[in-house]
Amino acid sequence: MKAVCWHGAMDMRVETVPDPTILNPRDAIIKITSTAICGSDLHIYDGFIPTMKAGDIMGHEFMGEVVEVGPSVQKLKKGDRVVVPFPISCGQCFFCNRELWSLCDNSNPSENAGLIEKLYGHSPAALFGYSHFFGGYAGGQAEYARVPFADVGPIKVPDGLTDDQVLFLSDILPTGYMAAENCNIQPGDIVAIWGCGPVGQFAIKSAFLLGAERVIAIDRFPERLKMAHEMSGAEILNYEEIDVGEALKEMTGGRGPDACLDAVGLEAHGMGLEGFYDKVMQAVRMETDRPNVLRQAIVSCRKGGTVSLAGVYGGFIDKVPMGAAFNKGLTMKMGQTHVHKYLRPLLERIQNGEIDPSYIISHRLPLEDAPRAYDIFKNKKENCTKVVLKP
Repeated sequence: MKAVCWHGAMDMRVETVPDPTILNPRDAIIKITSTAICGSDLHIYDGFIPTMKAGDIMGHEFMGEVVEVGPSVQKLKKGDRVVVPFPISCGQCFFCNRELWSLCDNSNPSENAGLIEKLYGHSPAALFGYSHFFGGYAGGQAEYARVPFADVGPIKVPDGLTDDQVLFLSDILPTGYMAAENCNIQPGDIVAIWGCGPVGQFAIKSAFLLGAERVIAIDRFPERLKMAHEMSGAEILNYEEIDVGEALKEMTGGRGPDACLDAVGLEAHGMGLEGFYDKVMQAVRMETDRPNVLRQAIVSCRKGGTVSLAGVYGGFIDKVPMGAAFNKGLTMKMGQTHVHKYLRPLLERIQNGEIDPSYIISHRLPLEDAPRAYDIFKNKKENCTKVVLKP
């Protein structure tokens, strides 16, 4: 089959690789009909995620048709059309039983879990196509994929819904929704959201669905700010043109937003001296992640408010204002998304017409064009907001 394979920073290749096979009785094989490039894939593309190996298959946002199931799979059959969540979860451990699906104890093989335990203390769930820290599983930017624990993860797609409408249930729609849910939004709340990429767009939409009175969206790309305003009704700030902290004070009567949401993560684009400092510290490996947005969110948030992190962080950061977080009594919530928890509720919202996630797609390209797709998505060429690849 054809698959998108990693060969180093900025080096993606479409190669012919062996077809996946059933390795465990709980496996299924999916023929992929749509797959996407995620913003967190760019962290791998840019070389910030360790333990990648040449030839690793990329991708964790995918859906398709079941073509084979293992003997223990009871809930799926050949021909079913499914969306696959990006965390791999067993459905039986302490964490899965508490709907903390991205913290599954059993999906990351022990030889890989040991690597990440040294860094994090414990291993989270495995992820499709996201390094050997997170299981070393082949991803979904391919013609076929093996899906472990197939009775637990994939959700069947009802007739009448297109791939474009449901594909993002695999990751970014639940990610934006959970990040907004973590904001503990109350009637009348003002939510500030840094980052108007795909996750940020869905966080904006979700914040309004959950009852926010106002959402203030912060970015520097005009096309993304325009989308946030026109598609969701957010107020917008271009951080290259204005002091965001001062603007947020003015827009909230000096109090600050009730919740601040970081939908950017470890590759935040900093301005001035602070941005230069982070780039230097990252270059000399004194920090792995650039926490510019996190700093702004902590300082900008009102006293007693909530800071929610949806953007991926992978390692170590510097100069985080913990004194501000402590003395303002902030609540901080974060983590990889418990996608399984949100599949059914968000599918129902799509069916009811409350949200059509397809509006964020700017490019639909064949799988063979993946190297170009990564380039235009990474470098914001051609007003690219989201790429869907078709095997």
